[in-house]
Amino acid sequence: MNREKTYGIGELARDFDVTTRTIRFYEEAGLLNPAREGQQRVYTDADRVKLKLILRGKRLGFSLSESRDLIEMYDPESGNARQLNALLEKIQERREQLDEQMREIELMQVELEEAEKRCLDAFDESQ
Repeated sequence: MNREKTYGIGELARDFDVTTRTIRFYEEAGLLNPAREGQQRVYTDADRVKLKLILRGKRLGFSLSESRDLIEMYDPESGNARQLNALLEKIQERREQLDEQMREIELMQVELEEAEKRCLDAFDESQ
């Protein structure tokens, strides 16, 4: 009998260094749908992969909706071409957002330096 390995919520939480509450949140959002054995949640290897993708998406700055869309595109029979193309688009969008944020941060740093210099000059003049 070839039975698929299963995992409990606590085990997944430890493996991915997240709280069980985080995992339940992803369930409530419809991203994970574990089987139940009585009151216990039972996660499969596929659930582990989904959780890994959700957390990776979060680190990359993707919304839960974007992660859900990408996960739902999973289709190994097609070589996942649709999913990979969508992921490449999301990566490019994210890069563009980060580039814009970097420009804004650099401008803010210049403005802070100018404000600091004006304050120091005013302080020196008042002495």
